[in-house]
Amino acid sequence: MRSLAAFALFFSLSPFPTVGQDIAGPDFEYARDAVEQGRILPLAEVLARLHETQPGRVSEVELEEEDGMTIYEIELVTPDGRLIEVEIDAASGRILALDQDDED
Repeated sequence: MRSLAAFALFFSLSPFPTVGQDIAGPDFEYARDAVEQGRILPLAEVLARLHETQPGRVSEVELEEEDGMTIYEIELVTPDGRLIEVEIDAASGRILALDQDDED
């Protein structure tokens, strides 16, 4: 599985705060090329769509390849403090899974 911290590629394009690790050159180039070639949506667009249905502060974003599909894995902290992890098809923007931390 190839994992990328793609948020850095689009950090300046996103109006939403993000945090995470720096990414290596080849990973950055992979994400940039995939967006330029139209294989995946830009992170800023995916985040804007996500925030329409799931408001919150982005705490982490990863771009992963899994079973031939490129997926944005996004962690959000909701306004009421819950941690939600959302998996989104990077090509279509469709939400594939939504999990929330139910620890109380």
